[in-house]
Amino acid sequence: MLGTDATHDPARRSFVEAANLARADFPLQNLPFGIFKRASDATGRGGVAIGDQILDLAAAQEAGLFAGAVEKTANAAKGPTLNALMALGNHAASALRARLCNLLDAKNPERRKIEPLLVPMSEVSMQMPVAVGNFTDFLTSSFHSERLSPSGKVPPSFKAMPIAYHSRASSVRVSGETVTRPHGQWLDQDNIMRFGPTRALDYELEVGAFVGIGNELGQPIPIEEARTHIFGYCLLDDWSARDIQRGESVPLGPFLAKSLSTSISPWVITEAAMRPFRTPAFARPEGDPAPPSYLDSPRERENGGFDLKLRALLRTRRMREAGQGGEPITNTNFKHMYWTFAQMLTHHASNGCNLMPGDIFASGTTSGPAEESRACLAEITARGSKPITLSNGETRAWLEDGDEVIFRARAEREGFTPIGFGECRGVIGPAVNFPAAAR
Repeated sequence: MLGTDATHDPARRSFVEAANLARADFPLQNLPFGIFKRASDATGRGGVAIGDQILDLAAAQEAGLFAGAVEKTANAAKGPTLNALMALGNHAASALRARLCNLLDAKNPERRKIEPLLVPMSEVSMQMPVAVGNFTDFLTSSFHSERLSPSGKVPPSFKAMPIAYHSRASSVRVSGETVTRPHGQWLDQDNIMRFGPTRALDYELEVGAFVGIGNELGQPIPIEEARTHIFGYCLLDDWSARDIQRGESVPLGPFLAKSLSTSISPWVITEAAMRPFRTPAFARPEGDPAPPSYLDSPRERENGGFDLKLRALLRTRRMREAGQGGEPITNTNFKHMYWTFAQMLTHHASNGCNLMPGDIFASGTTSGPAEESRACLAEITARGSKPITLSNGETRAWLEDGDEVIFRARAEREGFTPIGFGECRGVIGPAVNFPAAAR
């Protein structure tokens, strides 16, 4: 079913006990790749998450646990980034995944040879998984677009093709880094353009996809082959300054309101790990046009989407000081997206644009039809006009300094072991003093 194999068998367990817990993000059936760094390491090292541990791929290679083509793939995955692994494609990654699944299986008689190669997650800092060359942010939720459109309707182009803009690759950062409140121009209540720190900072709950094998300049990618070019997935927070965005979106679209920072979760959930959780593509409402032929295929219609539960939590400074966890403010699902990742990729390359290993596609805000599935504060608070009240009595129209936003995701399907994405976090830091002109 959907290309599943022995690595998806729900009966399999790992000798890492934390991987077998009911709510584990990283069971044996997941095995995402990432880059970690201990205090003693000079650079980041490639690893695979299993429960609350990381298998050090360089150490495993030195121990002689890989051979043949799999050894070449493991060598590409050992760091300091995963770009070389992504360039080898999904077939190579799946072969390495199968070997790792056997190595970490509870029935492996050589487990004592592997246990010394495990590193506790609590002892490392996670690094950027890739060197990002390009970052493209799409708009694929009709519900998000409708809620924020002055007319309450999506533009005609939205239903004809996946809409996107090319965002800033250099400001993509790994989960946990502080997000500095940006300066910019915004219109005050007297309709005067001002410059200063944003007053309307927002989060956007999104899913990111990493390009694996790229394409040559001038060579499009047909929809039937698009999935082979998508290596894996992450959580992504497209931080947005809504007041700045309003002033610059017309006529050329988002710019400084979006390039301030983008946070991604550190673990890359592979295409193979997500196969059991595919669903039919979004059912277009009656009267909507069918996808154009270059973006349409029976397979995409049958299982182009994902059943992926997504949550955003808000944890204010006062909550942290009181020892409280984050408060859920968004509960949505990726299956509500109007366009699939394969359609995004094929459309992106349709003019011959050359995609590269490690490039990131973002889904856009993953809002669904229900009120609780609104996936940004602009929707939740009606652009700041209806602040929400949190359980401790605090109110929020927009994010304040010291606020922390936490994203989580979980893929579930009957007959398969659920998997998670880990977390994507970011704390809002105060704006810096704008530099004075040199004299």
